[in-house]
Amino acid sequence: MTKGRRGRDETAHFELSFSPNVALVSTVRRFVSEFYVQLLLDGEATSQLAVATHELLDNAVQYSSDGNTRIRIGMTVHGTSVKIVIVTENKATPENMAAARKSLDELTKVADPGAHFQKLMRETATRTDGSGLGLARVRTEADMTLTYDITDDVFQLRAVATFEAGGDT
Repeated sequence: MTKGRRGRDETAHFELSFSPNVALVSTVRRFVSEFYVQLLLDGEATSQLAVATHELLDNAVQYSSDGNTRIRIGMTVHGTSVKIVIVTENKATPENMAAARKSLDELTKVADPGAHFQKLMRETATRTDGSGLGLARVRTEADMTLTYDITDDVFQLRAVATFEAGGDT
């Protein structure tokens, strides 16, 4: 980390609650990319996290039953490592929650997320209603652990990963 920017072991976070649309997802992606750069200073990790954030937020927007979505991104710095936690939350229909639960349960149980992602790409090649690959992409490309919580009609998805900060530490 660059000297003078942030002391060691400090936490940075932000949270957005809004009634999004697809265009705003791209805007948020650009914003969070800059946020990640400030602490990670690593182009590859920043790119992976920007894609993960985009996929997670896109899912939350797409499957929100009332048009409202919340995203919280937190970073905790410990020495040269940075722990990233992305949480999305939205109300969802029972059908969408069941589909998300099935997909996530399957994704978290596989021994090789990359092979599972390749399998999903072959299976979804002919889909016309979205690829269904977003969560697998987050798990595989950003190497993030995915967990979820369902309370009543609220679906909360949590993605966590730890990266080594680049630059001057």
